[in-house]
Amino acid sequence: MEWQRAFHLVRQHLEVRGVLPRTPGQVVHQGEDLGRWVRAQRLGWDRLTGAQQWMCEKVLGIDPAAQDEKPKPRRTHADKWALNYTAACQYYEREGHLQVPRGHVERIVTGDGHGQEERDLKLGSWISNQRSRAATLPPERVQQLSEIGMRWP
Repeated sequence: MEWQRAFHLVRQHLEVRGVLPRTPGQVVHQGEDLGRWVRAQRLGWDRLTGAQQWMCEKVLGIDPAAQDEKPKPRRTHADKWALNYTAACQYYEREGHLQVPRGHVERIVTGDGHGQEERDLKLGSWISNQRSRAATLPPERVQQLSEIGMRWP
């Protein structure tokens, strides 16, 4: 129902204005942010039914978002832990210890065959947090950190 309502509002807007809103906040009609709805259809193209895709494409002129327009997937807790662990390994290799000052930020390079990305991680805070959570960390994580020189309280 909501999808159909938004579809019809966009169609009405096109009939009057002739321009497809593509940016959130660009056009709000009857309380519906039409630019936001169009963007959501483009980004969620694969979740639309075949009929919805056809209606968007043929009636409204909406096309699916290109790969470079799509937001990067959110990192999971395990992904974040792995990034920080990588930073800890890098710090240990360079400094020979994990007595990281609380305010220290470690820059790491991540990426795959499609490009690399530099990331600044608050390693000092992360190390301090791991020490304070030692009793609740999974044993394999405690072991991983111990193997690279972590000293526990």
